[in-house]
Amino acid sequence: MKKFEGKVALVTGAAGGIGAAITRMLRAEGAKVAVADRDVSGVDADLRLPGDLLDGSYADGLPRAVVQALGRLDIVCNNAGVITRGDVTSTSDDDWALTVGVNMEAPFRISRAAIPLMATTGGGAIVNTASCWGLRPGTNHAIYCMSKAAMASLTQCMGRDHAHQGIRINAVCPNEVNTPMLRTGFAKRGFDPDTAVAELDKTVPLGRIAEPEDIADVVLFLASDEARYMCGSLVEVNGGKAVS
Repeated sequence: MKKFEGKVALVTGAAGGIGAAITRMLRAEGAKVAVADRDVSGVDADLRLPGDLLDGSYADGLPRAVVQALGRLDIVCNNAGVITRGDVTSTSDDDWALTVGVNMEAPFRISRAAIPLMATTGGGAIVNTASCWGLRPGTNHAIYCMSKAAMASLTQCMGRDHAHQGIRINAVCPNEVNTPMLRTGFAKRGFDPDTAVAELDKTVPLGRIAEPEDIADVVLFLASDEARYMCGSLVEVNGGKAVS
C-alpha cells in the first residue's frame, strides 16, 4: 500500500520548484492533491484552486474548497513564499505587504481554517515551509528573515495548541534551493543563474545547494505516520551550511 493512500492534501505554491516536487511525490504515494497558486494550469493535480494568497477570502476558503471537492483534508503544506531582499531602510511598503501577506498571513489563515476540518476526521498534519533564515539572522534580508521567524514561531505554537486534536504541525527549514525563484532572482540582479548556482554550491559543506526533491522528501516524512511523534518541530535541511 502506498504511504498516503486515501489521504487528501493541499499544497500552496504548487507551481514553484518545491511545491511541484511535493505535489508530484504526494500523488506518487497515493494522495489526492489539491494545488493552490496564482497559475496552476500546468500542474498535474486532482484539484486546481488558482488564486492570489494576498486575498484573505481566497486563503480562508481553500481548506473548505478541498473538503467540498475531495471529501476530506488530511495534509496541508503551507509552502508558498516570496523572498524579499534588502535591509529595513530599503524596504518599501509594497515589499512589506507582499512578504507579510504571503509568508505569514496566508499560512495563518489557511491553518486557522484547516484545523477544525481536520479535527472532525480525527486529525492530520500541517507542514509549513519556514527557513534557516528564520532561525538566525541573515544579511540584507530583514523582512524575509522576520517573516520566516514568524512562521517558525507560529509552527511551534500551533504544534503545542493542537496536538490534543491529533493534528501534528511541523516545519521544514531549508537554506538555498535550486528553484526557478532562486534563478530568476539571480537573473534580475544581472547574474548568470548557472554560474551563480555553481558558486553557491561551493559554499555548502555537502558540495551543492538543495534540489527541490531534497526538501520535498522531508516534507513528506513530516506529513507521514513515520513522523507520528513529531509536533512543533523545526527541521533544518541545509547541507551543513550556516546562514550568512
